[in-house]
Amino acid sequence: MKSIRSKLILYFSVFILLFNLVSFSVFFSSNKLMNDYHASFDEFFVLNSISQSSTKLYEASKNYVMSPESSYLDDYYDALGQLKEEKHLIEQQAQNQMRVQLKNYLNLVNAFIYQTELTIGFVLRDDIERYTAHLKEAQRSANYIQNTTLELIDMELTGYQELYKDLQTRNDSFRLFILYLTLTTVIITIFIAIHFSREISRPIQVLSQASKRISAGDFSGEEIKIHSIEELKILATSFNQMRTSIQNLIAEIKQKSEQEKLMKELELKHLQNQINPHFLFNTLNTVSKTAYLEDANLTSNLINSIASMLRYSLDDMKRTVQLKDEVAIIHAYIRIQKTRFVERITFQTQIDESCLDIPIPRLTLQPIIENACLHGVEPKEDGGVILLHIYATERNIVVEVRDDGVGMTKEQLNNLSKEEHVNEEHTGHSTGLGLRNVIRRLQLFYQKEHVFEIDSTVGKGTTIKLLLPKKSGTASQSQEANDS
Repeated sequence: MKSIRSKLILYFSVFILLFNLVSFSVFFSSNKLMNDYHASFDEFFVLNSISQSSTKLYEASKNYVMSPESSYLDDYYDALGQLKEEKHLIEQQAQNQMRVQLKNYLNLVNAFIYQTELTIGFVLRDDIERYTAHLKEAQRSANYIQNTTLELIDMELTGYQELYKDLQTRNDSFRLFILYLTLTTVIITIFIAIHFSREISRPIQVLSQASKRISAGDFSGEEIKIHSIEELKILATSFNQMRTSIQNLIAEIKQKSEQEKLMKELELKHLQNQINPHFLFNTLNTVSKTAYLEDANLTSNLINSIASMLRYSLDDMKRTVQLKDEVAIIHAYIRIQKTRFVERITFQTQIDESCLDIPIPRLTLQPIIENACLHGVEPKEDGGVILLHIYATERNIVVEVRDDGVGMTKEQLNNLSKEEHVNEEHTGHSTGLGLRNVIRRLQLFYQKEHVFEIDSTVGKGTTIKLLLPKKSGTASQSQEANDS
């Protein structure tokens, strides 16, 4: 139960339950005390009524003795019935309380009733001696009942004083209890209000600060985690997802911007080379045919290689090609360099033909071969060997270019990884593209950072490896988009 609604329901339910329990306990305690209070007063009234009824019964008996008329006999029986009812009430109290004085009092009332009944009986028999004696005994019993009633009432009043004191004590206790309950309730309510407000305000403050950072352009910061309230937890999760989506979108925009920058660079190089492609192709074909007719086969092949390279480099740079197309251009480039350097540079190839059907950006291998030739082997007086090795691993197609040239220093290797050194060195003559441009285009094309490895030692040579993923959804999509 971590939602705001459930917590409010829980808190209100607990408060209502506590107040109901306290109210019921106060009510039952007060009710019991009042019942005891009323029971004491009821007993006073019954005792006083018995005293009055006994006097009335004695008077009725005396009147009947003095003048045996039916009206006095009816008064006698009315007074007797009333006294028996009141005696019955006292008997119930005696059974509940089991007090000796009250039981003796009842016995006295019974004896008094018995004496009055004997008196009336002997009056009916006209036995003057006996009803006179029983009437005197009834009078003594009535007087004794009067005195005993006063004693019992006095005893009850003494007990009532204790009850009254207990009532006052309980009343004072109730006041203190209500005061403590009020203070405790206020303190608990304040504590719960502060705790509950903190559970809401703190996460909102965290979200507010993070929102201010985002509005200022700062998308960094740790992931916001909220565990207190379900609604705020959902809000924090949505906020984290939004920030991550914005970061990914910004990164994607930067990648696209960088890719467009690289493509513009290629297009600029492309435009610089586009003097008049049709005129240049026609001229090269004419020179090639002329050389062939003059039996200059080497010159004809050299011109055909130049024409192939020129046509390939001037094609649409946004269209992807297959690895076998890049390898074909490398063969043309090698034929040209063999003609130029004769025996100073030796080219070797070890190519697995099954690896040549994967997509790759245009003009990827040629700048690497050019760098190996121009910056690696050419500076050596005795030349060297350049090896193009293409093979497959478990996850990648590896294009390895190895030379035994002059190699590179650690500083030169570090410069290759820095953006500001892209155009300073290691730039191909025929393409105008540097290694950094090639590496970054591969990273953007395959959506993968680790696509390039280089190992170089001064005086021993350089080995460059391109790690081309066998399966690349991004590359395939790019190829389909370009082909369309």
